[in-house]
Amino acid sequence: MPRESREAKSARARRIVEKLDRAMPEARVALDYQDELQLLVSVMLSAQATDAVVNTVTPALFARYRTAEDYARARIPELERMIRRIGLYRGKARNVRAAMQRIAREYAGKLPRTREELYRLPGVGWKTAGVVVNHAFGTPALPVDTHVGRVSRRLGLTRQEDPDEVEAELTALLPAETWGRAHQLLIWHGRRTCIARKPHCSRCVVAQECPRVGVVTSD
Repeated sequence: MPRESREAKSARARRIVEKLDRAMPEARVALDYQDELQLLVSVMLSAQATDAVVNTVTPALFARYRTAEDYARARIPELERMIRRIGLYRGKARNVRAAMQRIAREYAGKLPRTREELYRLPGVGWKTAGVVVNHAFGTPALPVDTHVGRVSRRLGLTRQEDPDEVEAELTALLPAETWGRAHQLLIWHGRRTCIARKPHCSRCVVAQECPRVGVVTSD
């Protein structure tokens, strides 16, 4: 692909999001939750774990712990037992309790509403905070996970490897009102079509917009 102007790349990024949205209108967060606290817990547990596995342990967890105060009083061995099917469960159990203790103590048991406040909670990274404010409060955010980073680089929208730098470039290219949707669509596209080892370029709905940066082999 010849060198693009910033305006051309921004227009292409918008077309990509529009085409993905038309192709996958059903794209949504795959975690099962009923309220804001459940969303935070689910996203914290999903780090380096699949959403499907997280969804197998959260029904019992959410039935037992309904409020931030419930988690704050939880015994770590009991939390560990309930989430032990999830990778890194020991550290996650400690982080969930510590985060909920701070929420109970400093926010009267209510989820903080800004990404910056969430980021200051124990065990909550910038990506996690972005996912939560996006889905819980509709706050524009485009958090970058493995799929978003990989797809964005292949599409030639960024050359960055650091997730924060990728997010900065993507958000500069797209209107704020599309950030949350773009995040979800890029994840689904990365899981369904633009997979890591051998992307399915033959069925890609944005193939005409893609320079296939770094793609060695595809179907």
